[in-house]
Amino acid sequence: MKKISVILALFGFSFLLAQEGTNMKKTVTPPEVVKVAFEKEYPGKIPVWSEEYVGDDNDELRYEAKYNVNKTTKALAVYDNLGNMKAYELQIPLSKLPVKAQTYLKKNYPSKAIKEIAVVVDDKNKTTYEVGVEKDSKFYDLIFDKSGGFDVSIEKN
Repeated sequence: MKKISVILALFGFSFLLAQEGTNMKKTVTPPEVVKVAFEKEYPGKIPVWSEEYVGDDNDELRYEAKYNVNKTTKALAVYDNLGNMKAYELQIPLSKLPVKAQTYLKKNYPSKAIKEIAVVVDDKNKTTYEVGVEKDSKFYDLIFDKSGGFDVSIEKN
């Protein structure tokens, strides 16, 4: 009986790990044109590549290069399949957020709820700020405009 319980427990644990793995992005090798574009823009940086489908019908493929800028700062560069950069995301400290965004966060969230902060520049040179927060056991991306005005909250799975 004890062996059956152990086997069932291992099976359940394996099932949970498999489910969790389906939500994670898998490491991929992008097309050469994408790798060359990244290496030209960020020489000497070693990325971990993943891919994601975006767009209204999830029909646009994007390659994401996560890498370390230095020992404490991470970045993400996003490319289309032709090697055109679509967005750049840089991890920043709270103090680098516009004051208006800092005030909003202090008013609406405890400091321990803030999990990550980044400045994002898209391919049209539009700058926004993304703040990942946890509230009621759910994770949200709060989006702020360039001046720090609150724009939208997006629940993440």
